[in-house]
Amino acid sequence: MTAGSDQSNSGARKRTIISVDAMGGDQGPPAVVSGIAKSAEKNPDIGFIVHGRASEIEPLIQKAGLAGRCEIRDMPEVVTMDAKPSIVMRNGKNTSMWSAVDAVKNGEAGAVVSCGNTGALMAVSMLRLRKIPGVDRPAIACLWPSRNKGGFNIMLDVGADIRADEKDLLQYALMGGSYARNGLDIKRPRIGLLNVGTEEHKGRAEIKAAHDLIAQAAPAAELDFVGFVEGGDIPSNRVDVIVTDGFTGNVALKTGEGTASLIRELLREAFNATPLSKFAALLALGSLKRLTKRIDPRRVNGGVFLGLNGTVVKSHGSADATGVSSAIKLAFRLAESGFTERLAARVASSGIAVQDDASVTNKNEQNA
Repeated sequence: MTAGSDQSNSGARKRTIISVDAMGGDQGPPAVVSGIAKSAEKNPDIGFIVHGRASEIEPLIQKAGLAGRCEIRDMPEVVTMDAKPSIVMRNGKNTSMWSAVDAVKNGEAGAVVSCGNTGALMAVSMLRLRKIPGVDRPAIACLWPSRNKGGFNIMLDVGADIRADEKDLLQYALMGGSYARNGLDIKRPRIGLLNVGTEEHKGRAEIKAAHDLIAQAAPAAELDFVGFVEGGDIPSNRVDVIVTDGFTGNVALKTGEGTASLIRELLREAFNATPLSKFAALLALGSLKRLTKRIDPRRVNGGVFLGLNGTVVKSHGSADATGVSSAIKLAFRLAESGFTERLAARVASSGIAVQDDASVTNKNEQNA
């Protein structure tokens, strides 16, 4: 059997194992276990290692009829949302988050999903999984609703590190391209570098330098570099991957989420304003449901930590069962594709791309 998989009770099917931190979310274990149940119902090829307080988790798993699909790891401590990453790194060995990441490190699971503290999860993941040779700064990649055929674009970094020089931005481009290829099944991803304008003379010095590095590396990496893009291109069909630093990416992400929330509220107010508008809402009910589904943030729940020796999916802290299930689905797809191995093959310490093949060895591994 491969790492992160086991045999089902029938002995015929291999299940991909997802490690789940059940304690970190705002809604606690009930939402997480409900999300696991949704995923288990949809996909018989997933198994779970669930980490947290067994006294809280086990009754929920039994009630959901998941005993045959879940292994429980009893961990007494929880990483709170206000916990400092440095403290968790020193004293977090008995937490559900640490245990969940360790299951990937030990080859017991193909990916980990957590709704917990983002900073702590990144710190623990870097400590236990380590960075891929050649990666200086891991990045968080998110899915952004777009006009593309698949419905989403990828943007990174959205908050792992507020800084990024030209070499970091090149690595983000390579990692984002690999994610698009393996996560969204885009054969030749289009890469855009976020800037204040599309003209070559605009932007900071490191942005201009990154432009040249990405343009040089793109052909060998089987990427199409479209050059500079602006904020309005983030949801467009012009690109598949938007590359930026963590400060800019996080501000853009939070702005997008806030704007989407405002639009939903304004639409609700508009359709409830008068009896005539309420009638119009009834006539448009089908279209409104399609729109709501298209912009539902739960469908794109899950930021992926790129650049680590293991697949880590960070779910929103406030995720409900649908959101958790969405994050598990993403983790499953990446684990099934051998994403981590392919990403490691993609990035070399010199910043030069190699073939996206799990069998390719990182030629610069000794320099890491």
